[in-house]
Amino acid sequence: MRKSWGMSTGPGRPSASGDRGWLLPLVASLLVSATLFLAAACGLFSPPSLGAGDDSILIDVATWDDAGGGGGVESEIKNRLLDDDDDPDTAAVNSDASDAEPPRIAYLLEGTKGDGARMRRTLQAIYHPRNQYILHLDLEAPPRERIDLAMYVKGDPMFSQVGNVRVIAKGNLVTYKGPTMVACTLHAVAILLKEGLDWDWFINLSASDYPLMTQDDILHVFSSLPRNLNFIEHMQISGWKMISRAKPIVLDPGLYLSKKFDLTLTTERRELPTSFKLYTGSAWIMLTKTFLEYCIWGWENLPRTLLMYYVNFISSPEGYFHTVICNSDEFRGTAVGHDLHYIAWDYPPKQHPNILSMKDFNKMVKSGAPFARKFPKDDKVLDKIDRELLHRSEGQFTPGAWCDGSSEGDADPCSSRGEDSVFEPGPGAERLRGLMKKVLSWDYRNGSCSSLGYDQTKRDWYVPKTRG
Repeated sequence: MRKSWGMSTGPGRPSASGDRGWLLPLVASLLVSATLFLAAACGLFSPPSLGAGDDSILIDVATWDDAGGGGGVESEIKNRLLDDDDDPDTAAVNSDASDAEPPRIAYLLEGTKGDGARMRRTLQAIYHPRNQYILHLDLEAPPRERIDLAMYVKGDPMFSQVGNVRVIAKGNLVTYKGPTMVACTLHAVAILLKEGLDWDWFINLSASDYPLMTQDDILHVFSSLPRNLNFIEHMQISGWKMISRAKPIVLDPGLYLSKKFDLTLTTERRELPTSFKLYTGSAWIMLTKTFLEYCIWGWENLPRTLLMYYVNFISSPEGYFHTVICNSDEFRGTAVGHDLHYIAWDYPPKQHPNILSMKDFNKMVKSGAPFARKFPKDDKVLDKIDRELLHRSEGQFTPGAWCDGSSEGDADPCSSRGEDSVFEPGPGAERLRGLMKKVLSWDYRNGSCSSLGYDQTKRDWYVPKTRG
């Protein structure tokens, strides 16, 4: 098994020339440099290892990988949009209609100080050998906690055998409401693309998220859906968000410093852009590999332009990907206005969602969502989810058709791996299929990237009141 010790490169500087043709390359270089700078702030260009035998390497990068080959720009880009003749309602109901290879999901699981144990529990709950997993503890977590997480991954026999769990052991600074969360998301996607890994969708989760169904349920239902659908709750920005988020100019110290500070607000205010419309929504997403390749490689200027714009934007994670997809002719038709989470909000919604507990269990299940948030640490409701929805014992993986071992004597049936392209869907698949039937219906999808508003409490579109 091969160890990949990270990436060592950096942005170049434009060369001077007496030729009048220097201007266009300079402008292009500045645009690319902005993207590289944001990625570099989150550790994308980490230093190389000190050697296989040096224990201090765990503080730089800890990555375990048995995948070969390199992906990149040469990888095949799928351009098929959801056609007017496609019937997503039928696709959502009939999960056995597709003969294509079952999908693979790439997960980014993020946490901060004190979240190491929660991340291990969530990883066990969402693990499946078909998928890819990247774990990130931010810079606020002490080095010991980051090393413990890395050693846990390295020491697990299943992770070592499959090689699909990676730990970013050089912690990146993440500022609340700042663009650093977007940068870390792009960092994780860049790792997936550089490693040439096979995946169809990308999901970001925090340590306070937890699954409400098995990976067999999720992969079974998504096997029949068009692989170009992007699940991202969104609406055109308006009202107080327009005033308090779009017009201020902010500076995120997390892009430049190694210690966390609040965002710095400038006294200046900016006009709204005229070349693109601003969208906002949930920071929790399920995006396709094709769309994220577009954001990383940027074969046109839109992703780079918006990346620079959102560097100075309040709550960038709730706007960057939403604005890119809704202003792109190529991907606008693939947006589905749902973040695949059950989230409980006050009415009207406040800055943060409600903390979930036992009293929310039935509503979570009824929602049909595959994930929920926010959960407190080690709450009893998590034990109930493990027991009744995931059928998972403490310290073990969520069982699936891939588990080929014996469960006698409380043994982990997933200690032995079988075929990972065969699934055993349960009641969770039926719930998810019902949710897909709703969010992929024509009436619901008509709100995508339109001027309609989105009601977070009802999880549906509405017509905003006209201003008199």
